[in-house]
Amino acid sequence: MRVIVADDSMLTREGIVSILERSGFTVAGQAGDGTALLALVRAENPDLVVVDIRMPPTHTDEGLVAAERIRAEHAGIGVLVLSQYVEPAYAMRLVEDHPEQVGYLLKERVFDPAILVDALRRLADGETVIDPTVVSRLLGRRRAKDPLDVLTAREREVLALVAEGMSNKAIAARLVITPRTVEAHVAQVFAKLGLLDDPDSHRRVQAVLAYVRSPLRPADGPGPGGG
Repeated sequence: MRVIVADDSMLTREGIVSILERSGFTVAGQAGDGTALLALVRAENPDLVVVDIRMPPTHTDEGLVAAERIRAEHAGIGVLVLSQYVEPAYAMRLVEDHPEQVGYLLKERVFDPAILVDALRRLADGETVIDPTVVSRLLGRRRAKDPLDVLTAREREVLALVAEGMSNKAIAARLVITPRTVEAHVAQVFAKLGLLDDPDSHRRVQAVLAYVRSPLRPADGPGPGGG
């Protein structure tokens, strides 16, 4: 698979590129800002893009804006957005706009080759990947009229792992239960959330969206790092 890497830090870019090349990916190009990234994507049409949220000139959300443009203009390109901080609001914004083939990870995780490669392969397969720290932050918030209240504690636990982009097999290993039991829990989650078996929709992605869209109680506020 062909990948473009965008980060304003040359050392970070080179580190990610090195991991990707050792893992069998082809790096189609590198960019140091959002404008250069968009031009490179249009020229190279890669399979995947890895982009930092904070890039020049303001170092706020230029990378996220570029990711949204890429998903809007090139539906077949998977985008993995990296952040140095836990920012649930950014993760939700990205997933809600274009849920398939998008991921949000803390930057510290991508220097573990197994995590980076796994995330990119999941994106290439059409999955959604959300950093477990962000998932944990969302799970810890109290919610009003939460559509997930119909789920059991175990079903919510399974859904949280689905939101991280984990396969049923990986979830089974994490929870020390059988894959068949995970399949049963996932089926119950789909049924309780009213997610029909529609070949034109991605039910795992829909379940993730139901999870991140659950409303917060007003007293909770946006949470640390949430915007």
